[in-house]
Amino acid sequence: MTPLAEILRPKNLDEYIGQQHLIGSGAVLRTLIESGNIPSMIFWGPPGIGKTTLAMIISNTLHRPFHTLSAISSGVKEVREVINAAQEEEGAILFIDEIHRFNKAQQDSLLGAVERGTITLIGATTENPSFEVISALLSRCQVYVLKEFDENDMRQLIASAVNYYATQGISVEVKEDEALMRISGGDARKLLNAIELVIHRNNQNSTNNHNIPIIIDNTNVTTVIQQNLAFYDKQGEMHYDIISAFIKSMRGSDPNGAVYWLARMIAGGEDPLFIARRMLIFASEDIGNANPNALLLANATFDAVNKIGYPECRINLSQCACYLACSAKSNATYMALNNAEMAVKRYGDLPVPLHIRNAPTKLMKNLGYGDGYKYAHNYSDNQSSNLLGGFAEQEYLPQGLEGSKFYDPGNTPRENDTRTSLRTRWGQKYGY
Repeated sequence: MTPLAEILRPKNLDEYIGQQHLIGSGAVLRTLIESGNIPSMIFWGPPGIGKTTLAMIISNTLHRPFHTLSAISSGVKEVREVINAAQEEEGAILFIDEIHRFNKAQQDSLLGAVERGTITLIGATTENPSFEVISALLSRCQVYVLKEFDENDMRQLIASAVNYYATQGISVEVKEDEALMRISGGDARKLLNAIELVIHRNNQNSTNNHNIPIIIDNTNVTTVIQQNLAFYDKQGEMHYDIISAFIKSMRGSDPNGAVYWLARMIAGGEDPLFIARRMLIFASEDIGNANPNALLLANATFDAVNKIGYPECRINLSQCACYLACSAKSNATYMALNNAEMAVKRYGDLPVPLHIRNAPTKLMKNLGYGDGYKYAHNYSDNQSSNLLGGFAEQEYLPQGLEGSKFYDPGNTPRENDTRTSLRTRWGQKYGY
């Protein structure tokens, strides 16, 4: 039985929902498609937002041969087979789903064909291509960022599903859609799968009276989906939900929850480097300077996983997950950067104060660059004002931001020591 998501897959740009910043009238990608001259490209965005569909539409619109590979199940051999076939074709497109899962050698195998124009590569990834795609391949591709669906997009999809079932003689009435929105989280595939499950379950329980509409409301959706979570797991639809549960368990200092969700990912065949990478991010985002050793262990775990691989590396993952879960937590450094970025966005490129500018030339020195700068190490013996050694008070922020506090240490033993140190140095300037 063909899934609803496949039945409703759009066939052309006019049917395509969302991504109007790319394929709307006059948008950059639509203009390229209409010109018939497309570059190799990488679609970067969350799951279920139409990356594969857009690649297929491009091929259909341009009447190009279309080859597709999944990086999960394909390797250099399959890539070379497609390249050999493409040499006999005109303008062949190779679509690679989850291209971030290709290792360096596999990505290298694409370079020659992309550079010669034997194939036009379209890669799809949920991971930042700056980190996951080798620079040589990335430089030959245009990266397009796809956005998750908003509520208006999702309601268009719901309406499409209702209209389809009407053509099948099944009346559907959507009275509430909040649960559908919440469960799908901007993922069209999850949304349509949820609708399909609800319709299927209600059809099974009905008396086959098609004159009575199937009601979709929050209670109905929640009940059916909770009873079918295993179905979603087997289909890979819970991938991002499970990594979210894993992260939240560590953030909540529960090693039991963390190791359970880790086991679920291992059982599902998740990429171990994906798990290790998430823990590496977590170590700075959620622990930070409350325990700097967390970042060291997470980095060592990433290296170990890269060297060892499954199945043994699951032991390294478990050690790190339990350590991170049990560690003191602080997002102070993460919030400090967010606060500073907000100031940059609000105030723009404020000039660097003259006294902390570099002065490598005579002209710069004559203009006052570096004048009045206090070299902190020259004050290492300054005890007269009860300051810590190697400190001289001066302004490091640009004019207009003097005294702005972006970093506020958390309430952990290590960070309380940091707060005391900052207060000793800066007094009340920053309110420490």
